Amino acid sequence: MDNNSSSGISRRALLGVFAATAVTAAPTLTNAAGLLRGAGDIRRVRMYSGRTGEHMDTIYWIDGEYIAEAVREISMFMRDWRNGQAVAMDTRTIDIIAATHNLLDVSEPYMLLSGYRSPQTNAMLRANSSGVARNSLHMRGQAADLHLDSRSVNQIARAAAACQAGGVGRYSSSNFVHMDCGDVRTWGS
Repeated sequence: MDNNSSSGISRRALLGVFAATAVTAAPTLTNAAGLLRGAGDIRRVRMYSGRTGEHMDTIYWIDGEYIAEAVREISMFMRDWRNGQAVAMDTRTIDIIAATHNLLDVSEPYMLLSGYRSPQTNAMLRANSSGVARNSLHMRGQAADLHLDSRSVNQIARAAAACQAGGVGRYSSSNFVHMDCGDVRTWGS
């Protein structure tokens, strides 16, 4: 990482972001969101779940092609840990997760707090918290809540927002960032 960077985003990564946005005419592309060319010729996801104790480190995309088995592995990893239900995670969300990780220039895996949520789990969480959307993109496999020990919520959120590929929510009091492949928007503090 660039020693002059106080945001946690390296100068090289930011230049890559700006170069990618200059080439990209629309905020989303087929099979890749926005400037996710920043994810590289090889896209990789590294996560662990404190809920299940599972760890994953997998390459899911090489030279323009998703690896179906790896995407299925990610989807199973990101299942609703409360009931074991899984859906195919939207590859656009996986791309945002990977691109954000690359922009942050870290080797530390994300801690996954929530990926897919079944309607039953979402309803239970909604009954206990005002911060859970009735039609949450988590229920469609299009969102994830993530944390990194080595980066602040603001650093992670800025990197995710730089992708201009979906929603980014800052949950500083709970120490995580929400990323989704829905409309480009930001919220929280």
